[in-house]
Amino acid sequence: MHSQKKIILFALSLSILLMLGKFTAFFITQSNAILTDAAESIVNVLASAFAFYSIYLSSQPKDVNHPYGHGKVEFFSMFVEGILILLAGVLILFKSGYNLFFPTQVKDLFDGAIIIAVTGVLNYVMGFYMVKQSKKLNSLTLFADGKHLQTDAYSSAGLVVGLLLIYFTGIYYLDSVLSIIMGLYIIYSGYKLVRKSVGGLMDESDLAKVEQVVEILNANRHSSWIDIHNLRTQTYGHELHIDCHVTLPYYFELNKVHDEISEIDTLINMKGLNTEFFIHTDPCLPQCCHYCRMPQCPVRSKVQTTDIEWTVENVTRNFKHYHYSRENN
Repeated sequence: MHSQKKIILFALSLSILLMLGKFTAFFITQSNAILTDAAESIVNVLASAFAFYSIYLSSQPKDVNHPYGHGKVEFFSMFVEGILILLAGVLILFKSGYNLFFPTQVKDLFDGAIIIAVTGVLNYVMGFYMVKQSKKLNSLTLFADGKHLQTDAYSSAGLVVGLLLIYFTGIYYLDSVLSIIMGLYIIYSGYKLVRKSVGGLMDESDLAKVEQVVEILNANRHSSWIDIHNLRTQTYGHELHIDCHVTLPYYFELNKVHDEISEIDTLINMKGLNTEFFIHTDPCLPQCCHYCRMPQCPVRSKVQTTDIEWTVENVTRNFKHYHYSRENN
């Protein structure tokens, strides 16, 4: 968490400096499009400040009231950042629409374009670094803030092109048109962040993580792991929680059951997933025999006639796989 705090603090400091640079460009040029970019920089500062607080809160240890930790606040941070971006986009559209009909005089566009270009490059480099570190540190807050800075950089790039076009053509109403296009892009970016945050707050399953878990289990499958079902994921900040049911031979003694379950837990965590695994064991039933791989099983009532490969579809269903095989035969 210390690394995340340092990154966010640096991003916050940079956002403040770039915001001042963009407003300087606006006062020089009086460009509505540059004002649009400067207004979004205010959102960058607010978002980075809230991101710092969310990382501080999510780093707090688990307690009686928060047995899963405080990591969910990162989804809330992403939600707030998305809402701020949406509001900035809407305000930009209103002001740009007004100035399209009641234009203001713009000047010194080439100087303004240079300032915006510099801020855009710095934003992109910082955003790229934050997204890269978010994957290493498994931080949703760093990811959201990094993507936001990259979005800001893309809009700055478009702005620079538009400013130069206006400068060389003298068609000044393009200033407001460009601002409207940027506003729409900002709204779309805010929507994507809000969508992702709401999914996390509602414990939407991370199918990419489920696919990764299924791939690991298939590659290291034991004959005694008759089936795995009701697999669910929840994300709490940088931690991933998985719970599932594993069907084992009913005659296994408790120590043997514990060893098998511990091996699944260790296997998943050794493959790079920072996972807290909760595994419920089910005893096998006679209906499982036709797909059970156990060699020389002392209680087998039927020979194995089917080999069921584990997939996202069958491991996430809440029943043993003999139901699934019956549906597909």
